[in-house]
Amino acid sequence: MDWFTAPGYELSRLVFQRALAGVYLVAFLTAALQFRALLGERGMLPIPRFVERVPLRTAPSLFHLRYSDRLFAAVAWTGCAVSAALLAGLDGLLPLGAGMALWLVPWALYLSIVNVGQTWYAFGWESLLLETGFLAVFLGNDEVAPPVLVLFLLRWILFRVEFGAGLIKLRGDPCWRKLTCLYHHHETQPMPGPLSWYFHHLPRPLHRVEVAANHVTQLVVPFLLFTPQPVATAAAALMILTQLWLVLSGNFAWLNWITVVLAVPALELPSDHRPSAPATPLWFEVVVLAVAALLLFLSHRPVVNMLSRRQVMNRSFDPLHLVNTYGAFGTVSRIRYEVVVEGTLDDVPREQSDWREYEFKGKPGDPLRRPRQFAPYHLRLDWLMWFAALSPDYAGPWFGALVERLLENDRDTLRLLRRSPFPPDEPPRHIRARLFRYRYTTWRELRETGAYWQRTYVREYLPPTRLGQVSQRP
Repeated sequence: MDWFTAPGYELSRLVFQRALAGVYLVAFLTAALQFRALLGERGMLPIPRFVERVPLRTAPSLFHLRYSDRLFAAVAWTGCAVSAALLAGLDGLLPLGAGMALWLVPWALYLSIVNVGQTWYAFGWESLLLETGFLAVFLGNDEVAPPVLVLFLLRWILFRVEFGAGLIKLRGDPCWRKLTCLYHHHETQPMPGPLSWYFHHLPRPLHRVEVAANHVTQLVVPFLLFTPQPVATAAAALMILTQLWLVLSGNFAWLNWITVVLAVPALELPSDHRPSAPATPLWFEVVVLAVAALLLFLSHRPVVNMLSRRQVMNRSFDPLHLVNTYGAFGTVSRIRYEVVVEGTLDDVPREQSDWREYEFKGKPGDPLRRPRQFAPYHLRLDWLMWFAALSPDYAGPWFGALVERLLENDRDTLRLLRRSPFPPDEPPRHIRARLFRYRYTTWRELRETGAYWQRTYVREYLPPTRLGQVSQRP
């Protein structure tokens, strides 16, 4: 079928595939290095306990068949190896069918992780990686030109990511309509980056321009993805620039990077003239047509959600995460709160005891410490600590287990932190948590004190607790 393929998009496909493999690699590496403390047999939310109460049909995963920490590690590191192979271009050296099978491996492995990941994996970019990764299976290799339908469906994902996020903002916090959300966002976002302090202190008129530009990029530009070239390329390029601006302003795991990756297939990249690819195999055409029909049929639920006044963010409508709805920051916090966790060696804890603060890798703690850049790597515990500061309800399922592991000086849990104030052979006798209000310092305060944050005590979050007294809720 002449209409079936899109010659001229081979370079766009190549860049997309290599970049997507890179995102997969980061995702699997994050899982491999963090899972024991979060989801392992002695984790805060153990997978064995989860699969006992959630059936396979609801959350398809290899771990319903069997779970052990060793098996999870094998899955995660295998995902790293396959992603690295795809990044190196192994799929291009294989026959078409074998290349497709190779792309199916990281999708299936990561689906198995996400579907048992519980609250640690309840982020929109998990579903976004799975939805994008599934489509990548049918994009083909050098044996065929990129299928038009798959390129269209990739643009359809990008449209839903951007347009859905734009709608949730207009329907959500009034500050988006007043163009004032960025007065607060850089200070209260989940995990600030090294430049976030400076973004926060940009002139307020510029913040209003940023919000207005964001509305244009998310509510108008996505429609241009479906127009002829070079307009579609210009639209995708504008989205990429917007995402790179967001990369500079904060740590959003791989959300911005996977969005950049999704924009690449819409680019008409210049390439050297190449001989036409062989005729597309009939079986490949049939498979792509069937998959496209299925995904278009499943798309009705995200469309209904986008059109609804009760639009929800980041929802999967099927257990395989084939078609999802997206969105972020429908509401922007005006005040930043942080949970500060401390321990003491005293047998009888008092206010004047030697309370030592645990330092997290990414979330604000020591006011003198400048925020670091971690994205696209995802610090899952740090992100959940941000939610815990918003409300103890977010921390209910896992915070008690975190306190218990700290009281035990659990090695895997301590690896999630930047620093523990206690030596490995001398765990604390008591742990407490306190809630503080954080705000960015002014230019003058930064010059005089070197501190990026000023914090004020608000209230007790968890009273002094010792091993054996830990409850599941703070």
